[in-house]
Amino acid sequence: MAVKLSDKEDVVERELARRVHALGGRCEKVTVIGSRGFFDRIVVLPDGRIWFVELKRPRGGKLSEHQKKYRDVYTALGVVVVLIKNSADIDAMLES
Repeated sequence: MAVKLSDKEDVVERELARRVHALGGRCEKVTVIGSRGFFDRIVVLPDGRIWFVELKRPRGGKLSEHQKKYRDVYTALGVVVVLIKNSADIDAMLES
């Protein structure tokens, strides 16, 4: 199922979870109490690849200032942070 421009963020999130699970991985929903703007998902594949993922709707979705802060802090720590807005973004992440 390819994500369309008219889809909402939850459609992108379901496709990501489905594809990660099909590869035998985990796509954990993240809630950090008191940490507004933390990543939506942590993805782990059986080969040890790990990504912190922020999901946005295909059209018009952009990072808030809180999300940009987390992206910058975690990237500086060497964590792979990915913004997913569509099927092509999921492809790129899983192929990296």
